[in-house]
Amino acid sequence: MSFTRRFGLALSGGGYRAAAFHLGTLKKLHEMDRLASIDVISTISGGSITGAAYCLHQGTFEEFHAKMMEAFLRCNVIGYALRSWSFVRFLLVALVFVVPGTILLFSRWAPWSLLPLLGLLFVVLRYQFRILPVSREIERAYDAFFYQGQTLQQLRPTPILAIGTSNLQTGRPFTFSREWMTDSTYSYYQPPVQFNAASFPVARAVAASSCVPFAFTPITIGPQYFQEPADTNRAHPQLIDGGVYDNQGIQKLTQANSRYECNTIIVSDAGAGLSPLGNSPYPNTIALLLRTVDLFMNRIKNAQMMANLFQRATEHSKCVAYLSLGWQLKNSIPGFIDNLAQGNIPPAVVAARQLRPEWVANPKEHRLALTEYLEQQLDYAGLIARDLTSDEWQIVCRVGTNLTPLTPIQLSLLTRHAENLTEIQVKLYWP
Repeated sequence: MSFTRRFGLALSGGGYRAAAFHLGTLKKLHEMDRLASIDVISTISGGSITGAAYCLHQGTFEEFHAKMMEAFLRCNVIGYALRSWSFVRFLLVALVFVVPGTILLFSRWAPWSLLPLLGLLFVVLRYQFRILPVSREIERAYDAFFYQGQTLQQLRPTPILAIGTSNLQTGRPFTFSREWMTDSTYSYYQPPVQFNAASFPVARAVAASSCVPFAFTPITIGPQYFQEPADTNRAHPQLIDGGVYDNQGIQKLTQANSRYECNTIIVSDAGAGLSPLGNSPYPNTIALLLRTVDLFMNRIKNAQMMANLFQRATEHSKCVAYLSLGWQLKNSIPGFIDNLAQGNIPPAVVAARQLRPEWVANPKEHRLALTEYLEQQLDYAGLIARDLTSDEWQIVCRVGTNLTPLTPIQLSLLTRHAENLTEIQVKLYWP
C-alpha cells in the first residue's frame, strides 16, 4: 500500500511574542527547504497574526520576513485601540458617573456619593460590550497593520490555513479557512448550518482567534455570512481566543479524519511554561483568576503532549517535531534519547536517523555513543555556536504576550531561538 506524507505546521498562541517566535520558525523551515512542503498551517491567537500574513503574501519570503520584522517593532495594536473613538466614548460614559460621585463626596450629600458609582457598575455589567467593543478596534488595527481589507478567499490555496477560535455556544473549536469556516457541531444540525467563507475579513478571523476572554469582546458571525439567513435563528457563534480550546494548534492536525489531518507535524509553541510563584501571596482576585487560567491552559497543553508525543510509537504513529520557547537547545538530544528509551520515537524516524539496532534496543546503555553520533549528524557544534546564552534565554522567557511593539533585542532573540530549536527538532524528529 502506498503511503503519502502530509505535512502540517502548528503555530501556537501568545500575542506578539508568539507571532515573532513563529516568524523564526518559518524562516528556518524556508532555509531548510521544508516550508514549501507544508500542506496545512494551523494557527491560534498570536500564531494567526503571522500565519495569516504569510498565507496572504504574494512576494518572496525575504520580503515577507522583512515586512513582519518591521511591523513587530512598530505596530501597536493596543495603542490603536486605546486611541479609538470606542475607548474615548467609554471614558466619557464613565466620567458621567464618576464626576457627580466625586462632587457629592465632598458635599453635605456625601452618603449619596456611592449611587453614581453603583450606576456605573450597572452600566458596565449590562452594556460593556456595546459601549466598548474592544475586538472591533483590535480587528481594525490588524487590518490597518497587516491585512489591508483582504478576505479569506484571497488566502493562497496552499498551504491550507486553518485559523482556530473557540466557540462559546458549542464549547467546540470554530475554524476559518479559504474554502470553509465552521464548527463541526453545526454539521450535525438538521439541516446543517453552513457559512460563506469567501468574503469574510481575514482581520476579523484573526481577531476572533486572539480574542482574549475578560479583555476583548466575543466575535459574532453576521447574517451575510450564513448560506441560509434563517439559520441565524439556530446558530449563534460567540467566538473567543482559540487558545481556550487548543493553545498549540495541534488538535486539528492530529484529529483522525479531520480535513486538516497530517501525519508529519511540527509544533511551534511560544509558551514559556508555567512559572513558579514562590511564596508571594495573591494580591487580589484578578491575579488569582489569571493564575487559574494559566493553570487550566497548562493542563490542556500537557494533555496534548502526552497524547501526541509521549505515547508508545507504532508504524502508524504520526511524526511530531515539537519545539517550545521555554526549552533550551542543550536538552534536545538528551530528550530524544529519553524518548527513544521509552519507545516514543516512530519507526520511520528511527530509520531516517539510521540508528544501530543495539542503540535502539538499549538507548540508556549506549547514551554516550548515541549522543556523539547525533551531534555529528546534526552539526550540533554549529547550532550551539548560535545558541542563546542563559541571560538571553531569560530575556526571551520574560517577554510578555500582549500586542505592543517588541524591542529590537527581544525580536532578535525570539526569532533566533525559534530558528535554532526548529532546526534541531526537525532534524531529530522528522523522517
